[in-house]
Amino acid sequence: MKIFHKSDNSLVLRMKRAFTILEVMVAMALLSLVVVAIYSSWNSILKGSRVALDAAAAAQRTRITVRTVHDAFLCSCMFNATGATNYYTFIPGGEGDYSAVSFVARLPKSFPRSGKFGDFSIRRVEFTVELDGNRGKQLVMRQRPVIMDFDKIELESPLILAKNVKRFTIEYSDPMDQKLADWSSDWEQTNKLPREVRVTIQLGTLDQYSNKEQDPIVDVVALPCVSVQAGFQVPALGGPGGVPGAAQPGQPGQPGAPPGQRGPRLPPPGGR
Repeated sequence: MKIFHKSDNSLVLRMKRAFTILEVMVAMALLSLVVVAIYSSWNSILKGSRVALDAAAAAQRTRITVRTVHDAFLCSCMFNATGATNYYTFIPGGEGDYSAVSFVARLPKSFPRSGKFGDFSIRRVEFTVELDGNRGKQLVMRQRPVIMDFDKIELESPLILAKNVKRFTIEYSDPMDQKLADWSSDWEQTNKLPREVRVTIQLGTLDQYSNKEQDPIVDVVALPCVSVQAGFQVPALGGPGGVPGAAQPGQPGQPGAPPGQRGPRLPPPGGR
């Protein structure tokens, strides 16, 4: 007859409660699967959130860009020249899918970078598409008071409105078309404002996860402004008939181009 002591019974009980190596390995494998599933779900959530934030930021940047260009055109102004120099010339430019334009506008305090110019509310605004450091295209805006030149900050560090620009076109309504059915990318009457402009902006892909360019945004702006004739600028000198001896726009000595001739133009992208 075999007799077990109390200590032997405790040893047997402890041995029965332990896990085998196989059981430990199976448990670790199951735990690994759970951890991988949790990590995959969490990574998908982070990726989706990042893509959504990038899309919202891109949409916001596009809206700000369109609104800035829209407000600039709404504030445009034009005075026909009474002397040899016309500070208000409307200058188109660019080529292909990348337009450029320069004109004078009376800008409000809320317009970007207005704080830099103080009380100089009448400024020349210039929109151009230029190369960035990564050989992409970016839409930039420069400003200067109407009787001054661009300073060093505006030349070297213009305001970047949008990056990865795939298309920026400005089209003008045909002045001879009363129905506004035809649009042209060329504007030769630099001493006159167009009645309407159509701006198209298209940016590239949202992020590294997307391979499709963003949809283009089209904005049509009706310019609520006409050129102020020379006779209305100094009526006391010339009366209703205008200033005596003042040359008319498009004649020799006056900026702008008469019908059928090309006026001054901005350089193409990257030509500054």
